[in-house]
Parts: sequence; structure tokens; C-alpha cells
Amino acid sequence: MRAVIGVTDNDWAAYLRDRPSITEASFWIPSARVAFRALSVGEPFLFKTHWPQNQLVGGGFFSGYALLTVSEAWDLFQEGNGVGSKAELATAIARYRRAAPDLAAVIGCVLLRDLFFVPAGETLDAPRDFAKNIVNFKGYDLTGAGRHVDLMFDTMLARAEVRVDPEEGESSVVAGPVFGRDRLVRARVGQQAFKGLVLTSYERRCAITGNHIRPTLEAAHIRPVSRAGENRVDNGLLLRSDVHTLFDLGYLGINERYELQVSRRLREEWGNGREFYDRAGQPIRIPDTRANRPDRRAIEWHMDTIFLS
Repeated sequence: MRAVIGVTDNDWAAYLRDRPSITEASFWIPSARVAFRALSVGEPFLFKTHWPQNQLVGGGFFSGYALLTVSEAWDLFQEGNGVGSKAELATAIARYRRAAPDLAAVIGCVLLRDLFFVPAGETLDAPRDFAKNIVNFKGYDLTGAGRHVDLMFDTMLARAEVRVDPEEGESSVVAGPVFGRDRLVRARVGQQAFKGLVLTSYERRCAITGNHIRPTLEAAHIRPVSRAGENRVDNGLLLRSDVHTLFDLGYLGINERYELQVSRRLREEWGNGREFYDRAGQPIRIPDTRANRPDRRAIEWHMDTIFLS
């Protein structure tokens, strides 16, 4: 198991600490860093303030990494960006980039869920091996040389209340000793992170129509969370809002070859649907990354359970 300690703006951490209703956050990186491979989903990301404070103040559990515009980051996470408005977010990022505020600027977003913060005044000193010249983050293997960080993580969790989204219920707990005590493991992706990851995986285009008008696009679950589905990119499709509705109602589906299926009941019941019948049997758009492509078990479930044959 690994952990990452990221250097955060002191005001960012304090803003989120003082708002316990926020359970998901975007730890933004002003530059558009192409990838972030330091963690797997569910591993901890801890927050360290700048020098001279140099304190561990909280953390969250990794949901994924996405390249988003400033505007998209605000639309998805709002105050979870650690500021009070879209304009403040643009200004904060511009300050680091030494440029004018730009809502279209692309930034790196480390997406986190189930945030936790130690109470103000009860912070921990950062690890001694975290050098002053590290400006972004440092990763640790929580065995061997990283054992001290593991102890710090345990101490922080013991002091803090982990914030869990009430709409999703309690986070999963994997029982069993890990370095002498039980360890919370949160392998799920947050709701807002799911939306951001699906948006970027499908390159901001509807998987069925190719539409790329951002306000009309929605992250759809192939198998709904209410029916044992998960917030996973391979359980998601980026769909235009009306297409999303038709997919959820079973008028549209996709087969194991990622080809669009259109129910005859769309025409029988509503007397239209030509846009979709013209596309029937054609491959939909799928992510370039194989791991993010629609899971065939979810597709089969949707065709067997939801699709109106």
C-alpha cells in the first residue's frame, strides 16, 4: 500500500476543514500534468502545508486523476476546490501560473473522496525526509522506509472524523491487521470524480451521438448504483442528456461488441427515434484506455435486465 503527501496551500486546507459537508475534493495542480500514477484507487493522499508551517493537516482517499478546465473543475466540485467561487478558483490558479485568470485553462486534478482533517491546532509535523524544495508531492511505500508515514496516517485517522457522503452510505471497511491495526480501505470512486473521469475518458463527446456540447453531457451508469453498480469508469458512458434517459429506460443499449442497439418499442410507443435507428448496429465511441472501456458484464446485465427487447 502506498500513500502520497501533497503540498497544499494553507488556505485551501483550512477552507475544506471548516466545511464538514464537503466529502469530495479536487486537489488541483496549476500545470496540466499529463498523468498521476503515484496511487491506486482507495489509497491515501495526505495534505501538508507550506513552510514554515510544514504540518500534516488531513487527507482523503484517491479516486482518480483528470485533466479539467478551470470551469469544469468548478462545475464538478464547486467548493470542493477549496475556494468559494469559480472566479476565486481562476484567480488562485492564475497566481501560481503567473498569468491572467482563464476559465478555459487546463489543470491537473487529483480527485479525492472521504476527506478527513485533524482539528485545528492538533496538526502533526511533516516527515523529516520531506525536503523543503518539494513543491508538489512525494510518494511513500507504507512498508519499510515509509513505516513512519504509516504511523502518522494512523494517528491522523484516530484524531479525525472521516467524512462519508450520506447518499452513498458507509464506506467499505476491509477487516484484518495491517501493520498491527485495522486499516480503512476505500476503493470506491466518488460521485463527482466519476463524472469527471467519464467526461475526460470519452474526450467530452457523447458515446452514441458524438455530441460535444458540454452542458448537455452526462455521466451515465451502465448498471445503476441502486442496483449494485459502482462508480467506475468501466461502468460509465458519457451520453447526451436525452440519450441518457433513453438508455436508462431501456430504449437504447449496447452489445458486447460495443454496437448500438435500438429497441423497436421506441418507434412503437413514441413514433420516432430515426436519429437512433440510423445508427443501430454501429460501434459507439469508447475510451482509448482499455481499462476504461465499458465492462462487458455490465453491458450484458443492461441488455438482459433493462433493454426493451
